[in-house]
Amino acid sequence: MRYIYFILLFLLSNAVLKAQKDTVYIWVDGLCGMCKNRIEKEAVKVEGVGAVNYNVYNNILSVVPSSGAFNNDKLQLAIAGIGHDTEKYKADSLVYLSLHECCYYRDPQLRADHLEKLDASASVSGIVYLKGEGNKKIPAVGASIYWEGTNLGEFTDENGAFVIPRAGTTSLLIFSYVGEPSDSVDMRGQKDINIVLGGGYELQAIEITYKKKPTSYSFLTPVKVQLLGEGELAKAACCNLSESFETTPSIDVSYTDAVTGTRQIEMLGLSGANILITRENIPDIRGLSAIYGLTFLPGSWVEGIQLSPGIGSVANGFESISGQINVELKKPENSERLYFNFYANEMNRFEANLNLSHSLNENLHTGLLLHAKRQRDQMDRNDDHFMDGPIGDQYIVANRWKFSTSNGIQGQWGIKGTYIQNNSGQLNGSNHEHPGTGVYNPWLANMDTRRMEGWYKMGYLFPEKPKTSIGLQLSALNHDQNGVFGKRKYDAFQQSFYANLLYQSIIGNTNHEFRGGLSYQYDRFDETLGESNFKRNESVPGAFSEYTYKYLNKFSLVAGLRADNHNQYGFFVTPRLHLRFSTNEKTAWRLVAGRGQRTPSVFAENIGALASSRVYQVINPKPNIPYGLNAEVAWNTGLSFSQEFQLYKKQATLNIELFHTRFVNQMVVDYDANPQRVLFYNLTGKSYATSFQSQLDIELLPRLDLRFAYRFNDVKTSYMSGLLQRPFVSKHKGFANFAYVTILGGWKFDATIQWQGQKRIPDLKKNPAAVFAISESPNFFIVNAQISKSVGKKLEMYLGLENLFNYKQDYPIISADDPNSEWFDGSMVWGPVFGRMAYTGLRFRINQPTKNP
Repeated sequence: MRYIYFILLFLLSNAVLKAQKDTVYIWVDGLCGMCKNRIEKEAVKVEGVGAVNYNVYNNILSVVPSSGAFNNDKLQLAIAGIGHDTEKYKADSLVYLSLHECCYYRDPQLRADHLEKLDASASVSGIVYLKGEGNKKIPAVGASIYWEGTNLGEFTDENGAFVIPRAGTTSLLIFSYVGEPSDSVDMRGQKDINIVLGGGYELQAIEITYKKKPTSYSFLTPVKVQLLGEGELAKAACCNLSESFETTPSIDVSYTDAVTGTRQIEMLGLSGANILITRENIPDIRGLSAIYGLTFLPGSWVEGIQLSPGIGSVANGFESISGQINVELKKPENSERLYFNFYANEMNRFEANLNLSHSLNENLHTGLLLHAKRQRDQMDRNDDHFMDGPIGDQYIVANRWKFSTSNGIQGQWGIKGTYIQNNSGQLNGSNHEHPGTGVYNPWLANMDTRRMEGWYKMGYLFPEKPKTSIGLQLSALNHDQNGVFGKRKYDAFQQSFYANLLYQSIIGNTNHEFRGGLSYQYDRFDETLGESNFKRNESVPGAFSEYTYKYLNKFSLVAGLRADNHNQYGFFVTPRLHLRFSTNEKTAWRLVAGRGQRTPSVFAENIGALASSRVYQVINPKPNIPYGLNAEVAWNTGLSFSQEFQLYKKQATLNIELFHTRFVNQMVVDYDANPQRVLFYNLTGKSYATSFQSQLDIELLPRLDLRFAYRFNDVKTSYMSGLLQRPFVSKHKGFANFAYVTILGGWKFDATIQWQGQKRIPDLKKNPAAVFAISESPNFFIVNAQISKSVGKKLEMYLGLENLFNYKQDYPIISADDPNSEWFDGSMVWGPVFGRMAYTGLRFRINQPTKNP
């Protein structure tokens, strides 16, 4: 009888193997269950494709054609179009980066983490049983075992035992026996197995874990992108975007003045106004919001930040000069069902954030984001009778929707409202008498802002044209602010509309890609400063195109060109080039060069001077252009090197970059010529910024992440008095960040140390009130620390200290005792004003119901 079974099984096995010859096997890169769902869902859409199965363990897509219309190339192009490399085509880097982070199969660390605990032994052994009466297991004599998609197979012996060499192309082992349903087991990392056909199987336990990096870098994109995830943002309080870069050495954060508490950022030694800040690739913080707008994005709303130094893509516009920051908000389809964040500090500042998301069905999702801040107590730690920070209220709300249709159209729309009231200046009850007059006349600063925004995005992927899509972006805003600074009134109004139509496809194959489109930017400004009124309408239609060439993973090139016509500055062309070269998957060299142009907003970008008695003055203004000043035009070039390597048997990442920005035209802001004035004039000499930075990231011990960085800035501009270092920009900066997570207890410890080198201070020798005037600031250290504790999976509490050693700038306000004098100046800020500050808070979340991968 045994031999009859052998004969029958032999014939059956041959039949199965013969049927398998009709199956097409395609290598497709992927890592997880989400990858499997995505690939299989796309594959079955392709004409001529019948049954499909993707094996995430051996990266083989098994396809059974349903008709003669099946086309292997067409199928592979479709799969590459959704972000997965195939044996013939490489996925677009931008599409790849849009995948979920656990799907980043190109990340060598992520792949290594998936493979770390998997066994690579040469053979697999085990016993096959049949299910008998009761709980008895009967050895399955002559059961067939073979590796999926191969001719490599064995039969069990009289004890049901078998030994089979491993196949190099698959890890899926098929078990079959006459009269029983077949079963399959993934033997990745397993050496032994006991399986009961019809009754389940027993194998060695295996656990695959992946530590999500709070900050990651792409080695495959021509543009250097640093991805700051939610974990990185949680290392500090991160109440709004201006506070989101405390653990990022590439960005400097400082105060505009010692009165209003307004924060500003710098990149490559240049002010934040030179950075293109977008929200999900739509221009966001610009114009009147160039400085204040950093507070318009609450930190708890942010899913991640993409940081790119240097010139960006022409598809995002012409305004980027020193870099681009793209902020991704939490998506309604995959964010927490409920997220609540509460924050309080010893300045009696309280903030609360509530994020809600809901899926109405598979194709329609919505999210509601709420933010409120209140600070009512006046604080004065340096006894200058001025508040150390503003008091007031802030309310921000956003509602966003995302949809998809049966014909492949996807889109989203949303609205956002912002209301901010800030009051700062002298303390209530202080002596506000003007010397010798007996007149009660306090110096106060008030700013009320009301802002409404709306946006719409839609995209369509052509099913018959691989990697071909069209997208439309629309946004509009209405920004209205009223301000009083001492005796000066500053009211401003902005209306803007933005449209961007983008089409992209391939030329022959995925090694050659192109995209192009049309854009339109409209801005209407109306500003009143004192008795003077400044109006301007800017209308800029434009067109752009971009070509991308890729050779394997070793070389890529992105060449872009756009042409725009400004209604006041005329026609101009913006070329940009990005190159990447890699000797291996852990090394990347990048070269970038290009031109940027923007219209400076004189008062909004220099709001700190309003906290003084300085008079704003434009020197030799030109007629019929905004403020009488030329558009700022600069060329930016940069070289960067990224390398992953082993240091003390631990993975480390080294990033080195050198950027040089040279201005052709620039709005020169001159605080040196006269301590009673701030002058604005067109550049007549040189102006440049050279920035060098090196950064090392390493997990030195398990769960202990270290980050060290050094940065050098040489930033000089030709002023009336000659070529000088830009004021308030430190030449040298040292940085260290330490992050540790415990195995048990849910504790996290984070600390950041920053060393700021000397900064040039504007010439104040002619100011008799500036008795403490210095030409250079001292160098100083700032230390921030935070402890977080998780309670279960829903609640996290945190406690932190900013400026741990209480370093403060002495006498940050000149003539604070007589703010109505002509020498009053609160804009000469080079260091911390408030000193040490403790804060605490909690984060509570309820995640979406678990979905089957």
